[in-house]
Amino acid sequence: MALYDLTDPGKLERPALVVALDGWVNAGSAGTGAAEALTDDAVIIARFDGDSLFDYRLTRPTVDFEAGVMERVGWPRLELFHQPLTGRDLLILTGTEPSWNWQRLGHDVAELAMRLEVVESISIGGISWAAPHTRPVTLITTASSSDRVTGEHPDGLLRVPGAAVNVIEFAMTRSGIPAMGFWARVPHYVGSSYYAASLALVERIGVHLGVDLPKGDLDLEAADQREQLDGIVRERADLKKMVAKLEELVDGEQVVSGEELAAEIERFLKSQ
Repeated sequence: MALYDLTDPGKLERPALVVALDGWVNAGSAGTGAAEALTDDAVIIARFDGDSLFDYRLTRPTVDFEAGVMERVGWPRLELFHQPLTGRDLLILTGTEPSWNWQRLGHDVAELAMRLEVVESISIGGISWAAPHTRPVTLITTASSSDRVTGEHPDGLLRVPGAAVNVIEFAMTRSGIPAMGFWARVPHYVGSSYYAASLALVERIGVHLGVDLPKGDLDLEAADQREQLDGIVRERADLKKMVAKLEELVDGEQVVSGEELAAEIERFLKSQ
């Protein structure tokens, strides 16, 4: 039995699948923030079985009480949205990263993608990085084959702890569906959602697919957050010094050692 229930969306035009999960490799909620903008006014066409995917002791449901009366239980979800665009269709798989059955999930998502005749898969997320908020967000690119890798990408062998989004991407590739990954670098010191990273991901997907994508309020939220971060930096001498070192590193004006940079970040984090 499949892990999902599908409502047939009908014939789709060159559908691309975007996958963004809340959990590992989602620093600053970069991927899920982008997915939230992309699913604005979108329709849910598939829901995945939470009881088969989530350990509720780790990802607990929320319970709402009104005047002492239990009104609602909110369960962690994994859903597939359909966003029709001009000239093609976009599918967005987003929600909480599952606790278990990752291989089965990858198989079922790949089977579902083939059923819907998906022509390409795009994984998105965020990576905590030694990057200043005062510079444009940079992205790391991964792909299912070397000829599809563009822009900045890891050189040589890179071994990292895997995420469910990686397992899904690998299953897509093994099913013959080309895959891309766009990973936004998120400043270490931003502990909340980083809207500039989500915005950068939406824009990069749009350029890659050659379509205009919904951005929601990301432009405004990114601008407001930039003002807030600038204000905090002006008032904190230690943070101002750390951001300046990050700027020097990015701009290439001065070589900052990894030890020195790590020490600055550690001192700031301990002060919080």
